[in-house]
Amino acid sequence: MKSIFKNYKVTLGIALLTVSPFLIMAREVRKMNPPKLETVNLGKKILCHRPMRRGAPNMSLEQKDGKNIAHNYGHGGSGWTLGPGCAIYVNDLLLNSESAANLTKDTPITVIGAGALGLFTAYDLVQRGFTAITIVAENFESLTSHNAGGLLAPVSMDNALEMQKVIDKVGVDAYLFYDAIAKKTHPDFVEGAVVVPTYFENRDDSGLEPYVGVVMQPAKDVTLDFGNGTSRDLVSYDDGIFIDTAKMMIGLHEYLDDKVTFVQKKVNAISDLSDSFIINCSGGLDYGLNNDVDMVSVQGHLIMLKDQNVGDLQHMILVYFGEGLTASGQNIKRSFYIFPKQLPNTGLNDVGVIGGTFIEGATSETPNTEEFDILLKGAKDFYGIK
Repeated sequence: MKSIFKNYKVTLGIALLTVSPFLIMAREVRKMNPPKLETVNLGKKILCHRPMRRGAPNMSLEQKDGKNIAHNYGHGGSGWTLGPGCAIYVNDLLLNSESAANLTKDTPITVIGAGALGLFTAYDLVQRGFTAITIVAENFESLTSHNAGGLLAPVSMDNALEMQKVIDKVGVDAYLFYDAIAKKTHPDFVEGAVVVPTYFENRDDSGLEPYVGVVMQPAKDVTLDFGNGTSRDLVSYDDGIFIDTAKMMIGLHEYLDDKVTFVQKKVNAISDLSDSFIINCSGGLDYGLNNDVDMVSVQGHLIMLKDQNVGDLQHMILVYFGEGLTASGQNIKRSFYIFPKQLPNTGLNDVGVIGGTFIEGATSETPNTEEFDILLKGAKDFYGIK
């Protein structure tokens, strides 16, 4: 059995060492049943692409061709984590600018993109009293935002140091938004987020340390015991938040349905739109509407679970396995994560999603499907499942 004492030295025959219980504390051991990962327990395999911008998301203003454009895209795997806060931040930039001096509540505003960022941007505008909002998107269903896992943590991003304070601020704002939903105090959403223990290998990997002491409690050192001879030493943020992305997308659409206009069409260029005020929430995977050469697709692989014991999955885990190359020669960061996600119109016990991969530059033409087997093996190895 692993000793709970570290760096503990005693010189026999010289003195008795009295150790305060406040100085040496045992790691908390938590019993946890692994998910069922047999073939019959594996559901839909999902391949998604996150639009990430190297250096930081684009949250800025631009005037071009007589239009006032606010950009809000490129958040990689953190669109849901930062979405509510980024919407407030970018809308503030636009509405407090000189170009918006004569803007009224009935001035037409077009939001490009119907993923989490586009819907949160429109939601915040409605909260501010704007009444002539149009959301334009090529598709409204089966987007990356629907399929995303739902861990509230800034992951799969590439942030320049000077942007980190902004990222931390909008992250705190987003946490408060979801926390209100989880605590049933939000005025507009009754479901879509829950508080669950969230486990990482260390505090640095979580990206949540800037939230500690502001909106979150300090992480705890814990040992997860899976009851099969395998245990893992991790840190737990017991007030972590799981975002039920599918439910949030439904809730946002239902809230906005009679308050904004939805137009389904592909926008090839911002100049094609007639409104003078535009918020671009569509980074795209091919430099996007802004011809942004810093944009890159980050591919992810997920497997939905089915026929699980729901009570065994009320937590989240994210651990990193390292970097390498895919079979197609692309750089990959492999990890294991598990969230209590459930797709709409599935059985009560069809709960859970495992992932995942972060492959920069991969597209639908390089699906890297062999990664599904690799991530499943990684999940089994993590839990000690033979």
